[in-house]
Parts: sequence; structure tokens; C-alpha cells
Amino acid sequence: MKKIIIGIAALGAMSFTSNQLYYSTQLVYAMNNIEDMKEWLVQDIENNKINSEHAEFYFETLDETHGFILDFYNKQCK
Repeated sequence: MKKIIIGIAALGAMSFTSNQLYYSTQLVYAMNNIEDMKEWLVQDIENNKINSEHAEFYFETLDETHGFILDFYNKQCK
């Protein structure tokens, strides 16, 4: 009986750890995507595809979203 309980506990711990690793990896990818989008936005401004006033709103939203993800990552995944 002890072996079964230990086995179940070990599987549960491994399952939790792998899910946490998966989520933290996905959050890092999401933050990298936001940084890429900010670079594209700078290029669009330089190429006159978007005016700087609209770009500023997009930068604020991207920065805010990046901050939300980073806060969650720091609280839940470290």
C-alpha cells in the first residue's frame, strides 16, 4: 500500500512540475512575441506606415501586457 501511495505522489509531483515548466516556457515566448511586435512597430513608424500618435497607444498597450505577463511569471513560475 505504501508503494502505491508513494508512486501516486511521485507521479503527481512530476505532472505538476512539467506543467509549470510548460506554462513558464509559454509565458517567455509570449513576452518575446511582444518585444518582436514593438520592434515591428518601430519599423512601421520609420517607414511611415503608422503615425507616431497611434504607435504610442500601441506601445502603451504592449508594455502593459508585457508587464502583466511578467508579474504573473514572477509570482507563479519562480
